Amino acid sequence: MTRVFLRYFAVLKDCAQKTGETRSTSASSAAELYRELQRCYGFTVPDTHIRVAINERFESMNYRLQADDRVAFIPPVTGG
Repeated sequence: MTRVFLRYFAVLKDCAQKTGETRSTSASSAAELYRELQRCYGFTVPDTHIRVAINERFESMNYRLQADDRVAFIPPVTGG
């Protein structure tokens, strides 16, 4: 299991009902982690519409997770 620190924004924050958490996961990639979170919290945004920042840098959803990574999944946002 790998420990990661998660941050949630916009609709993901609303679904998870929290702004972040520390989580132990068996996911090996950011994409696998996002699918795990979809099952857990019911996220409806497809992973093809999500950006991921890891350790404050935008990365691919294929990024291989490392212990203590800081992961932020960023959904599309709109505004005026």
